[in-house]
Amino acid sequence: MEQKKNWYQKPEILTKMVALAGLFCLIGGLHYFAEDFCQRTLKLVVSGNVEGLVEYIRSFGSWAILVSFVLDVLINAGSVFPSVFLSTANGLIFGLPLGILISWLAETVGVVLSFLLMRFFFRDTAELLIAKSNSLQHIDRASGEKGFYWMAVARMLPYVPSGILTAVGAVSRISVKDYIIANLIGKFPSTSLEVVIGHDLVNFHENSLRLGILVTLGLLAFILYKKYVFAKK
Repeated sequence: MEQKKNWYQKPEILTKMVALAGLFCLIGGLHYFAEDFCQRTLKLVVSGNVEGLVEYIRSFGSWAILVSFVLDVLINAGSVFPSVFLSTANGLIFGLPLGILISWLAETVGVVLSFLLMRFFFRDTAELLIAKSNSLQHIDRASGEKGFYWMAVARMLPYVPSGILTAVGAVSRISVKDYIIANLIGKFPSTSLEVVIGHDLVNFHENSLRLGILVTLGLLAFILYKKYVFAKK
C-alpha cells in the first residue's frame, strides 16, 4: 500500500512554496532598497497625478525611459493598479511615437509576467475545479482552441481592467506562445489609444478634434465587441 505523502514531500507544492518565498523576497528587496521610489511612484500612479508623474520621471534625465519602462512593467505585472496615467505621462514626456512604443512593450511584458505567475500558482487548482463540471470543461477546451482570438480581441479594447483578462488567460488552456502573441497584437491599438487620448486630454485645446474622433472610434469598437464577440460565446 502506497504511503500517503506529506505536503513537504510533494515536489510541486515545495516548488511553489520556494517560488512564493522568492517572490516575497524580491518584493521585500524592492521595498528596502528603493523605498522612496516605490512609495512616491505608487502615490502618483494611484492618485492619477499625471503632472507630478511627468515631473518625477523627467527628473531621472537620460534614465527616464528605463525608469518608465520598468515602472510600467511592475504596474502591469502586479495587475492591481491601472497604468493609464503612466501611459499618458509617457506620451507627454517622450512624444506620441516613442511614448506608445514604451507603453506597448512594457505593458505586454508586464501582463506576460503576471500571466506566468498566475498560471504557475493557480492553473492546477483551476483544473481540479474544471474537472468537476461539464460546462467548465467545455469552456476550458474552447479557451485552448479560440483563446488566441478571444485574448487578442479583448486586449484591443482600451481601459479594460488588465488583471481580469490576465487571470482568465492564466487559468485557461491558451498556450504561453498564443498568449504572448495575442497580447503583442491586441495591446498595440489599445495602448496607442490610451496614450493618445491621455495626451490629447491634457492638451485639449490643441487636439480637441483628434480626441473627439478617437473617443468615437473607441466607443464603436466597444459596441462592436459586445455585439459580435459576446454573441458568438
